[in-house]
Amino acid sequence: MPEVTTRPVVDQSVFKLSMRHLAGAVSVITVGEGEERTGFTATSVSSLSADRPSVIVSLNRKSSSWPVVERYRRFCVNVLTADQQHVAQSFAGFDGRRGIERYQDAQWHSLSTGTSALKDALTVLDCELETVLNHHSHAILIGRVCAIETREDVLPLLYWRGGYRRLSGEAGIRA
Repeated sequence: MPEVTTRPVVDQSVFKLSMRHLAGAVSVITVGEGEERTGFTATSVSSLSADRPSVIVSLNRKSSSWPVVERYRRFCVNVLTADQQHVAQSFAGFDGRRGIERYQDAQWHSLSTGTSALKDALTVLDCELETVLNHHSHAILIGRVCAIETREDVLPLLYWRGGYRRLSGEAGIRA
């Protein structure tokens, strides 16, 4: 029988600091309809499969958006452009706005699932919630992509080391 060993526990603050080194595209995830519209800012968005287009989004279950995601079972990933930092700030709650108030100061349109899409976003992914995996404090949302809107003429908004960044637009290192 293999010997059971106890591994040291990783310090949460060290883990959080190390994750700040991951540069990520900034997205606003919109959920709900009408007066129940809300949403959140996320950098934890990733493609899952192209065979049946799907994405993964991580959401803290203490978020005010969580019960709305559970109720409506659909969401929209709005990948932000470098000029949409104010939208990221609102949906992150930094300006004190909650719920439908977060939709002020930006233009939106409704998608076929009923979710809201940000006008002029870099990419919009209209998703139906297929699966939820609960892991400690977070829910991992797996969404089937139902519709896509995308642009090629703008640069993404990035988040790195605790701040918003923009690409220079110049080509970098090539493989």
